[in-house]
Amino acid sequence: MSDIRTIVAGRGLAVGDGPYVERAELPFSRFEEILRGWLARLPTSDRRRSLGFLRHAASHEERLRSIDEASLPGELRRVVSGMRALGFDDVALAEAFAVVREASRRVLGMRHHDVQMLASRTLLNGRIAEMATGEGKTLAATLAVCTAAASGAAVHVVTVNDYLAERDAEVNTPLYQFFGLSVGIVLEDMALDERRRQYACDVVYVSNKELTFDYLKDRIALGGRLDAHEKLRRLHSPSSPSPAVLRGLHVAIVDEADSVLIDEARTPLIISETLPDDLDPAVYDQAIALARVLEETRHYVVTKDRDAWLTPAGLEAVAGAAKELGGIWNATLWQRELAQKALSAVHLFRRDEHYIVADNKVQIVDEFTGRAMPDRTWERGLHQMIEAKEGTEITGQRRTLSQITYQRFFGKYLLLAGMTGTAKEIEPELKRVYDLSVVRIPTNKPCRRIRLPDRVFATGQERWDEVVRRACEVAGDGRSVLVGTRSVDASETLARLLEQKGVPHAVLNARQDQAEAETVAEAGKPGRITVATNMAGRGTDIKLIDEVEAKGGLHVILTEFHESARVDRQLFGRAARQGDPGTVEAIVCIQDELFRRYARHASAAFVRLPERFSRLRPKLFRMLVWYAQWRAESYNRKIRLDTIARDRKWLHALGFVGASHK
Repeated sequence: MSDIRTIVAGRGLAVGDGPYVERAELPFSRFEEILRGWLARLPTSDRRRSLGFLRHAASHEERLRSIDEASLPGELRRVVSGMRALGFDDVALAEAFAVVREASRRVLGMRHHDVQMLASRTLLNGRIAEMATGEGKTLAATLAVCTAAASGAAVHVVTVNDYLAERDAEVNTPLYQFFGLSVGIVLEDMALDERRRQYACDVVYVSNKELTFDYLKDRIALGGRLDAHEKLRRLHSPSSPSPAVLRGLHVAIVDEADSVLIDEARTPLIISETLPDDLDPAVYDQAIALARVLEETRHYVVTKDRDAWLTPAGLEAVAGAAKELGGIWNATLWQRELAQKALSAVHLFRRDEHYIVADNKVQIVDEFTGRAMPDRTWERGLHQMIEAKEGTEITGQRRTLSQITYQRFFGKYLLLAGMTGTAKEIEPELKRVYDLSVVRIPTNKPCRRIRLPDRVFATGQERWDEVVRRACEVAGDGRSVLVGTRSVDASETLARLLEQKGVPHAVLNARQDQAEAETVAEAGKPGRITVATNMAGRGTDIKLIDEVEAKGGLHVILTEFHESARVDRQLFGRAARQGDPGTVEAIVCIQDELFRRYARHASAAFVRLPERFSRLRPKLFRMLVWYAQWRAESYNRKIRLDTIARDRKWLHALGFVGASHK
């Protein structure tokens, strides 16, 4: 462990609990974010250092090609031995990467490009590498993984789901094994002993959810189940079996870092137990029935934060209905609580958009990934209200056993780094919370993506009709088409329209996420139309056949702008990867949720623009989209700040009663 601290400290990085502990108490400053963003655009000397790094790596290539395979692992061990004293120094890194690149050429049949070398150097510098979609992040990471693991660190490669963890591990395992490194894969529903065995490996591929929950389980096992004497005995007796699953938080390389560290960091991860619900299930049904007859504006109002609040007239109406219901409804406090939760469930949370019903259970759908999250629930009775609304079994209330935020968990690593295609927009927040800078890595080949003009329609039906027409037109030319939707409901609406016209297509959403790999693999064929929610923008390649490439490549249609412009960029990034041709366009409706929620008045003004301003409409519309997404990002950023603040209060409360903070 001391060697690992030396290596990491050699880069001047935080050790121990990480930067989060020091910075969480300070509020974000909007001025500071603007200043940081401006400073990030200034030229630096890093470009010269990067060129020197690549030249130094290239200088070893001829020598390494003449070395037999049996000697290459020894070359890497020799180089990393010096890192234990100097840290991840550029000179040593260049030679280590050159060794790994040569081994990859021989073992995997893939030689790392120079831009991939720069990306892995960025990782071991403790930064975020922003690589354009399709530039080979999975292969690029192997340089950093091999080097860090060979130096003795426990390396966790963090992915967004089990499929990617398993796929990436299997592809790269021959390279790791060539250097004598063991590879572990942690998957959902894996038994405890098997998890412990996988985490004992040099390199572990695991999803962010599984990793964080395993840490929480370790904390419960070490902090709650064992008394002080037993903890000390196991700590000082190596022969004693440890209840812990993880063997240390040394190095984490986070794939799709913006999704994990920012988008999914809005809510803490909680381990809880189900308690018997003291409320009669009939109470939930009564509340839902009452909410359905209350009138908006007269009885309740909806805030911009998507909360429903009773008006004085609404309170009076609920009190009148409560007299007939009796029981818990006699309490004024419960009248308000139950009615407002029911109003939210009925009017603010929509099936096939915010959640789906599968196996007779309500499953939350993540807005940023489009994936179902069957193990997550809404708090304070909201989940039970939605279950009553959908007529599914009412689950019990839950009691928290342990919780942690991604901000605090990932701050505990000795070295934290990440890769993504979209991070520059959120660099100030990454720097403030995780002390992570973003380095934009150039593409290996010039980008040939063409963005066509945005088109906006007055109604949703007009938008869908045009999407169908456009998709059929492009597919009819022998190209492949990917249509991105924001919700499950939207994807199924579009699928029905295509079916009515007899157009062959494939649908990929939270209901079909198990078939993701197969669906995406087929998406690059001529005339293929694939309708997908956000999940198609992450982690999987659409490989074009030569015929499609010759006709102009993949065409991407965005049907609704997302709250985060990064999600739009990810979707557009599916086209024109690795120097391929491709086109993208947005076909949207002015009544979409983004505009209704974050730019209601501005979008209404846009609709009323006089005809004489028609030439300015495209630019004004782009300004409208920017404004709405800026407001949405600001709101989501506030939620993340509130999550950090609540987490700190929760820790303080635990500390007050004597529980461990570690």
